[in-house]
Amino acid sequence: MSRPVLDSVLMPIHPAGWPFIAVFAVVALGLAWLHPVLGLVGAVATFWCLMFFRNPYRVTPVRSGLVVGAADGMIQSVTEAPPPPELDLGEAPLTRISVFMNVFDVHVNRIPADGTVTRLAYRPGRFVNASLDKASEDNERQGVVITLADGRRLGVVQIAGLVARRILCQLKEGEPVKAGARFGMIRFGSRVDVYLPPGVSPMVIEGQRCIAGETVIADLEADESPRCGARR
Repeated sequence: MSRPVLDSVLMPIHPAGWPFIAVFAVVALGLAWLHPVLGLVGAVATFWCLMFFRNPYRVTPVRSGLVVGAADGMIQSVTEAPPPPELDLGEAPLTRISVFMNVFDVHVNRIPADGTVTRLAYRPGRFVNASLDKASEDNERQGVVITLADGRRLGVVQIAGLVARRILCQLKEGEPVKAGARFGMIRFGSRVDVYLPPGVSPMVIEGQRCIAGETVIADLEADESPRCGARR
């Protein structure tokens, strides 16, 4: 069977998910031994856990200058905000695109643009609802700075949420990265902020669905005003 056909039949699972899936499955078997209805509840919970850690393949646009979404979910806000100080991107406000992932979204995070990882910065913090604006400042987070080929820098921040208590980032400083490549995940509901370089306009709006590695959120080579849209 060819790889594309195999991938369409067997759902890829992130390696970090297998211990959780195994625990859910064992508990489900125990519940089934106690009562069939409890076993059904356990089976549903195990299936949900399996879906949570799904790790689908994505088709990333490869034209130079494109910035793609770093997370699956709803674009919660597109605003100007100072980047976290630990990223060392300066104090001036940058365009920040925030994507909120609920517990049903794919939680594997992806690199938004080609470049080199030049800074990693972890900061412990609180676990308030990731959909709140103050989560960008107060919550536990993992920051990544990617330096592009032209020297401009782009920031990505993984933010833990009310349920999410574990941020996984597999990057190393000095590592070259490609747009759309997987680099980590946040377990059980969270948020990812992308800080665009100065002068780069967003190509998405609040309320739009974002698909990590596929949705174009900005164009580094374009010269246009921020896009507008309406929900219909």
